[in-house]
Amino acid sequence: MKILLLEDDANLGFILQEHLELEGYSVKLCTNGEEGAKAVKAARYDLCLVDVMMPKKDGFSFAREVRQTDQQTPLIFLTAKSLKEDRIEGFRIGCDDYVTKPFSMEELMLRIRAVLKRVRPPAEPEPTAGPFTIGQYLFDHGRQVLQYRKEERKLTSREADLLRLLCVHLNTVLERDEALRTLWGSDSFFNGRSMDVFISRLRKYLRRDKNVEILNVHGKGFKLVVR
Repeated sequence: MKILLLEDDANLGFILQEHLELEGYSVKLCTNGEEGAKAVKAARYDLCLVDVMMPKKDGFSFAREVRQTDQQTPLIFLTAKSLKEDRIEGFRIGCDDYVTKPFSMEELMLRIRAVLKRVRPPAEPEPTAGPFTIGQYLFDHGRQVLQYRKEERKLTSREADLLRLLCVHLNTVLERDEALRTLWGSDSFFNGRSMDVFISRLRKYLRRDKNVEILNVHGKGFKLVVR
C-alpha cells in the first residue's frame, strides 16, 4: 500500500518514512504542501499523512485542494497544534483522524491501520483449502496432502501453507516479502533463508511433472508456473 507523507521536519520525516517502510508500506515523502499537491496529482495513494504546519502550502490548504476532487483517499493530520478549533477545522475539511505531536510510532501505526480498515472494502475471499490442481498434481491444503496420480505425500504445515500461497498466485508473482510476512511474521534475513529451504523442498516434490516449475523472479519473489 502506498502512503503519501508530508512532513517538513527532515529528521521526523526520515524516521516516519523508515518506520512505515519497515511495516511494509511504500512511502513518498514530500517536505512542503506544494510538493505534496504535485505528488497526489501524479499518482494514487492509499493514505495521506499530512503535517499541518508546512512551508509554501500548509496541511489544511493541501487537504482542501485534495478534497475538491477526491473524497475517498483517507487523510490523517500530524500536528503540534492541539487547540480544539484546529481539530474541528481538520475534521470539517474532511480528515479521517488527527494525531497530535509528540506521538508514539505504535499509536500512529494503530491509527493508520484503523483508518485503512474502515475505508477499504472487504477483500474477496481467497481459496484456502482447495483442492488445487497443479498440472498432474492434486493439492489439498486442508489435509496437507500433495497427490501425484495415486501417490500421496503428506506435507508439513509450513510446506502446505507456502504451496497454498503459490497456488493462489498461480502463474503470477508471489512477492517474497508478502510470503515472509504472511507465514513467518517478518521478512528478516534468517526467515528468508528458511523460506528458501522450503521452496527447494517444494521444487523437489513437484519435479515429476515437467510442466510444473517454481521460478525465481529476480528482486521480487517466486512464481508457480504450470505450462
